Amino acid sequence: MTSDGRIRVLIIEDDPRISELHRRFIAKTEGFEVVGIANTLADAEEMAEVLAPDLVLLDLFFPEGNGMELLRQLRAGSAPTDVILITAAREMASLQEALRGGVFDYIIKPVFLPRFQEALLKYREYAIRIRSGGTLEQQDVDRLLRAHPAPDAEEAPLPKGIDPLTLRKVRQVFESVEVRDLNAEEVGERIGVTRSTARRYLEQLIAEGFLVADLLYGVVGRPERRYFRRGRERIS
Repeated sequence: MTSDGRIRVLIIEDDPRISELHRRFIAKTEGFEVVGIANTLADAEEMAEVLAPDLVLLDLFFPEGNGMELLRQLRAGSAPTDVILITAAREMASLQEALRGGVFDYIIKPVFLPRFQEALLKYREYAIRIRSGGTLEQQDVDRLLRAHPAPDAEEAPLPKGIDPLTLRKVRQVFESVEVRDLNAEEVGERIGVTRSTARRYLEQLIAEGFLVADLLYGVVGRPERRYFRRGRERIS
């Protein structure tokens, strides 16, 4: 932490576009500064040792290896560096290993600014409280370690006519399929509902920020509305 209380952050992410996005998110968050960006694990290991950041934003998947190994190295060292994982890994085993490795938070891509800032500001509160020393009451521990509200408190109620189980099925289609985009009829065939029903759920996922849609024009006929998982949009 700098003399004026700013948290020094090292971004470790193999995709330069995503690391730049995270840099911009940090620039919008009061009390933080980026001290380095590493796009390879070799650079990350060296920069973590030289820069000794307060906080590392760490991806898991790199062409040359896995970020979990770097997490273990950081934990084995003596530098008081904390880690927030930002990754596309959705397996429960990855979360379990990350928690055992002592991460402060675990954010699943694609990352949105409110969730990103929530994690950083919670970490800053934690860092300031730790730096101040003194004794703790139970409510202090609960506030610092319970990074996020219970699910019932943070999930907004779904609109009328939207079944959570069906919504989850539609979401899973875009999490698992290899193709980048689908229309409502194709989604309906995959989960066993009509095109109009599938479209209603697809529009709900757009409202939640999980999907985006685009009109694609063919040679003849009306334009077709196709749905993409955010971050996989068609580039014109």
